[in-house]
Amino acid sequence: MTRWSAVSLALSLALLPVSAPAQEIFPPGDTPEEGEVEEGFDLIEEGSKLLLRGLVDQIEPFMDDLATEMEPKLRAFVNNFMPLMEEFSDMIGDLDNYYPPEKLPNGDIILRRKTPLSPDAPEEDEIDI
Repeated sequence: MTRWSAVSLALSLALLPVSAPAQEIFPPGDTPEEGEVEEGFDLIEEGSKLLLRGLVDQIEPFMDDLATEMEPKLRAFVNNFMPLMEEFSDMIGDLDNYYPPEKLPNGDIILRRKTPLSPDAPEEDEIDI
């Protein structure tokens, strides 16, 4: 947990806005040269890049571990979910034949056909999803 605290502190410090001071901090006649100011900004930029690069290097192994753990679970979810989606797709057909889903006050969700089925069509079983 300490690792995340350090990472979040470093990120928050890296994302702080840089603002100019409200008043001159140098006595008159002792202002920095144009090149010195640009060099200072270049150093700040380089330091920020190094900080972020270091954070990425620390977080990368954690993200790799997370991906390794999640991959089998996501594959199992897709393998279990796809047959249900195929069955649902076969049952509904083209979605252009339906109005957008409606949620009833009791929580049921219904799909209304734009054109009703013909009366001589065989009745389909009602399906609760």
